[in-house]
Amino acid sequence: MSNDRRHGNRKDEQLEHYRTNDQGKKMTTNQGQKVSEDEFSLKAGERGPTLMEDFHFREKMTHFDHERIPERIVHARGYAAHGEFHVYDDSMKAYTKAAFLTNPEKSTPVFVRFSTVQGSKGSPDTVRDVRGFATKFYTDEGNFDLVGNNIPIFFIQDAMKFPDLIHAVKPEPHNEMPQGGSAHDTFWDFVANNQEAAHMSIWAMSDRGIPRSFRMMEGFGIHTFRLVNEKGQAHFVKFHWKPKLGVHSLVWDEAQKLSGKDIDFHRRDLYEAIENGDYPEWELGFQIIREDQEFDFDFDILDPTKVWPEEEVPVQIVGKLTLNRNVDNVFAETEQAAFHPGHVVSGIDFSNDPLLQGRLFSYTDTQISRLGGPNFHELPINRPVCPFHNNQRDGMHRSTINNGQVSYHKNSLADNTPEPASEEEGGYVHYQEKVEGHKIRARSESFKDHFSQAVLFWNSMSDVEKEHIIDGYSFELGKCENVSVQKQVVDMLRQISLDLAQPVAENLGIHPPVEGGAGTGITKSSPALSQQHTSFKAETRKVGVIVGEGFNGSEVNAVIADMRKAGIHPEVISSTFGTCKAADGPELEVQHTFLTADSLLFDALYCAGGQNTDEAFRKKAKDFIDETFFHCKPIGATHEGTSWIKEAGIDTAPGVITGEDIDSFSSAFIEAVASHRFWDRQVI
Repeated sequence: MSNDRRHGNRKDEQLEHYRTNDQGKKMTTNQGQKVSEDEFSLKAGERGPTLMEDFHFREKMTHFDHERIPERIVHARGYAAHGEFHVYDDSMKAYTKAAFLTNPEKSTPVFVRFSTVQGSKGSPDTVRDVRGFATKFYTDEGNFDLVGNNIPIFFIQDAMKFPDLIHAVKPEPHNEMPQGGSAHDTFWDFVANNQEAAHMSIWAMSDRGIPRSFRMMEGFGIHTFRLVNEKGQAHFVKFHWKPKLGVHSLVWDEAQKLSGKDIDFHRRDLYEAIENGDYPEWELGFQIIREDQEFDFDFDILDPTKVWPEEEVPVQIVGKLTLNRNVDNVFAETEQAAFHPGHVVSGIDFSNDPLLQGRLFSYTDTQISRLGGPNFHELPINRPVCPFHNNQRDGMHRSTINNGQVSYHKNSLADNTPEPASEEEGGYVHYQEKVEGHKIRARSESFKDHFSQAVLFWNSMSDVEKEHIIDGYSFELGKCENVSVQKQVVDMLRQISLDLAQPVAENLGIHPPVEGGAGTGITKSSPALSQQHTSFKAETRKVGVIVGEGFNGSEVNAVIADMRKAGIHPEVISSTFGTCKAADGPELEVQHTFLTADSLLFDALYCAGGQNTDEAFRKKAKDFIDETFFHCKPIGATHEGTSWIKEAGIDTAPGVITGEDIDSFSSAFIEAVASHRFWDRQVI
């Protein structure tokens, strides 16, 4: 379904020129010569040496030797999909002249790549980490790349420190461990000694660090940008992606186990959702501040370690992103995609955020190294859908064949073309901000508050979320071998809250601090930061249905049908593959067995029962029930499944739905599925 070609999608039409399908074709070399043999190299006799003249072998092996390109230094583990963006109306004309943000008649093709930051390409999806959320808009005026994360701030304030941060968080050089995680000495030593990272660390230790899926996490542009309108007036802006399914997370025990049960959990979820037609959707929102309001807040709006609280600067929803097609080839599209925060279009400009300013250099430099030269923009996935003309020539992997003898400006031999375009003709004109000052290596005094917003985040969390943050720090620091590092981080946490620092210290066996620090007395909170206030929906949730031989076919099938009507995906689990026979006729196709599935892979569990189940079957069902309950997920049971729930002693617990009336059971269970978790169960 996802690979149906979308009429009118200019990027898809462009990519069609590069797609190929070798099915049914004769094999050839890359030069087009048909190949008569592809199993044996050319030899001097059957047992003789291979001959250098075997051009087919040399070409095949050389290409294989160079199939892997350097993985990204950060964000190496990624997955992507195609989609479309539509702005809702023309109200943004007051703020920007970017046509794709002001014309509701336009459909802008997009390519979105999600990723983890720390691990290699082979690391698991569900590790505790920041997630990348990079969006390439193929606008009619050129590409705009919104290169962000699922957390709205960053660890550092100045790009000068980025190599230090990544050196610290990457696997330690003496043993290349840990892969895909930050639970080690050098990272926490960095955080403790560079306390601008305090705010970001508490976000990463929260449930935001272990999202349920890419489809259920927010995205943020992180930096302060500018919007510029037709009159040349500018406003400061932060970009937000709000998922239509709400913001939901895994629990830590679940995330750890999933790393072993299904290393591809997040990418599989995205791929299957698109194939099923459950197209993921996010709404694009802007936080906008007038230039004359720049200094009206108790934080510096250019500081990338600070949020703009949504209660103070509301998010204005302007349009919707829909991902509706999986890639045809992961290497050609996902791996070769090159994002860059400096890829902007008229109507979008930069601020003096020092982290953003450094990224504007770094990303070009990185792409040249990773993709082998300056022509990465010519790869099909990176090409704009509008024409591009300039005097750039040659270089590795150049695919454009430039006609004519002129490749310089100004000239007379080509009538001075290609020539610059005026602003009226769409030429990009940088916003004329007045800048004065001495050359200096320094940081603004307004950037030196590292704790007030970490306190804001802590104050905004529910009790359950606070417990998860305590557990997050306790786990991560518990993996550190250096006690001094542990003590330094606990001292840093003391600056945020004693309610955070003391239990973490106790879990580590460190003497708990008795006095607070910089954050003492701050009571400000932002309800928008808590996932407890997100939207809750049953659509696209995956429910495991445990069924044994002799189940009540008509009634169980009715429950399954009700779930499907609600947009839920029920998947049948039993002891063996094939079909499971009902007592009253209808059979169910078994999609998973107890051996091939796990409770971790489902959002909820429905125990449908079966008259002919044996003790071994019931024990395996109980294992599913116990773990589902432990992770606070909804559980439903009817017929013989009700006895399994009662034997487990959880039949009256929150989020456990039982019933003999199928109609009332279905509606109650679907409502429970929409609730995501039932936190009033005890969770470690």
